Amino acid sequence: MKLTTVGCLVLLGLPLSAVAIESGPASAQQQETEGWLVLQSSNQAASATPQTATATERELALQRWLKKYSYSIPDFYDQDSAGEMSSGN
Repeated sequence: MKLTTVGCLVLLGLPLSAVAIESGPASAQQQETEGWLVLQSSNQAASATPQTATATERELALQRWLKKYSYSIPDFYDQDSAGEMSSGN
């Protein structure tokens, strides 16, 4: 009984030992990524010319997107079925 109680108390105390990561970017790459995200969300670098697509272009894009779902995903891929690769010599 005591062992079970002690075990439960230890398990309940484990989350208290977790330490949160410090705020702010952890690396130069993260700083760069956050900079791009801020730039995108602030809309400061947006083009003055809005991009438009005709109804036909939108329909073709939709059909191309839907077409990718018509192929079934195989259970496994055969490595030898991809073909040959040449070295370019």
